[in-house]
Amino acid sequence: MTATPLTDRKNAAISRGVGMTTQIYADRAENAEIWDKEGNRYIDFAAGIAVVNTGHRHPRVIKAVKNQLDRFTHTCHQVVPYENYVELAERLNTITPGDFAKKTIFVTTGAEAVENAVKIARAATGRQGVVAFGGAFHGRTFMGMALTGKVVPYKVGFGAMPNDVFHVPFPVELHGTTPDQSLAALNRLFAADVDPNRVAAIIIEPVQGEGGFYPAPVAFMKALRELCDRHGILLIADEVQTGFARTGKLFAMEHYGIAADLTTMAKGLGGGFPIAAVTGRAEIMDAPGPGGLGGTYAGSPIGVAAAHAVLDVIKDEDLCNRAESLGARLKQRLAEIREKVPEIADIRGPGFMNAVEFNDVKSGQPSADFANRVRLKALEKGLILLTCGVHGNVIRFLAPITIQDEIFAEALDTLEAAIIEARAA
Repeated sequence: MTATPLTDRKNAAISRGVGMTTQIYADRAENAEIWDKEGNRYIDFAAGIAVVNTGHRHPRVIKAVKNQLDRFTHTCHQVVPYENYVELAERLNTITPGDFAKKTIFVTTGAEAVENAVKIARAATGRQGVVAFGGAFHGRTFMGMALTGKVVPYKVGFGAMPNDVFHVPFPVELHGTTPDQSLAALNRLFAADVDPNRVAAIIIEPVQGEGGFYPAPVAFMKALRELCDRHGILLIADEVQTGFARTGKLFAMEHYGIAADLTTMAKGLGGGFPIAAVTGRAEIMDAPGPGGLGGTYAGSPIGVAAAHAVLDVIKDEDLCNRAESLGARLKQRLAEIREKVPEIADIRGPGFMNAVEFNDVKSGQPSADFANRVRLKALEKGLILLTCGVHGNVIRFLAPITIQDEIFAEALDTLEAAIIEARAA
C-alpha cells in the first residue's frame, strides 16, 4: 500500500512506537467489511485482533449502547454503582468454566485484566513468583511485558522488567518442544531457580495468540493443572484472545475438561467497546482488600451494555457452532492449497481461531518473508490479514464469526490467489 497524506499526518503527529499493519484509514465498517477514506472496500480477517467476533456494528450491540447512552455514560462504579455491572458479573460467574463459586471484577483492557489477575493471585497466596511461557503475549504494561515471551518489539528498549517472573518453553512440537519437555523445563525451573512454594501463579493462553496460534495440548494442560494443585499454585487462563466463541466454545478452556482458578478476558467481550474482566474462585477474588482493585473507567456502563448484547448474540445466533463450521471450511481450503504450495508447513487451530505457517522449501526454516508476501498480496486484493509467531512466519485468521457465507467464499478465493501469487513472486 502506498503512503497517503493521512500517513504523512500520522507520522508527524503520532509516536512511531504505535505500529501500523496497513495504511488503510477506516471510514466505515459493517460486519466483516471495511471501507476506507478513499472508498476502497476490504474484507476484514483481523476483526480488530479478535475484538469484533460479532462483527462490526452488530445491530444488537449498537442498540444496547445507544440505549445506555440515553441513560448515563459514566459514574465510576466505585463511586455510584449500577445494576448492569452487577448483572454482567453474575453472567460471567455462571458461564466461565469451573463448578465452584466465582466472583468477577471489570477493568478496561486485556493487559489490565492480566495485571489484576497477578495482583489477586499474589494477595491470595502470599507468594510473589509468576511463571509464563515462551512466545506468550500478555500485554504492553510492565507486568504484561515481563510475562510476554517475546523481546522484539514488546520489551526492547524499555529497561528492567518486574522481578519474580519466569519463563519456560511452550509445547510446540513443530518447533521441537514436546509437552514432556515443557513439563521437564518447569520441574527444572522449580529445582534450579525458584521454589514452587514461592510461586503464586502460572499463566497460560490455551491457544497462543501473538506467539503463533499454537493450541496447548490437552494432556499438557491437564498435567499443568495437576502440577498447580500439587504445589498450591494458581492457574490463570489468559482468554483475552481465545474467548467468546472464537475457538468453537465460549471459552477455550472448555476444550480441556479442567478449569483455571482465574480467567482473564477482554477483546471479544465488548464487541468493539472497551471492557475487560477477571473472573475466578470467589475466595481468591476476595483476597485483595477494598480499594485494591478497580479503576476510573473499570466496567464502563457503555462497555457493560455492549457485553450483555454480545453474550446474547453469541447464544441466539449459535456462534460457537458457526465458528466450528467456518474454521472447518477454512482449514479444508488451506489443505487443498497446500497440495500446490509446499511452503505451507502447518494448518491448525480450534474453531475459527486458525493459522497457516510457512517454511522455506529449501532450508525448512520458518519463512517470515513468504508470510509477509501473502499478507501484502491479499491486501492488494482487498483482504486484511495479520501475521504472528515468534518467527513471524504465521498468518492468523480472525474474521468476524458473523461473516456472511458469500463474503467468506470471496475471501477464501482471494486468499488462495494471494498465496499462489506469493509463491510465484
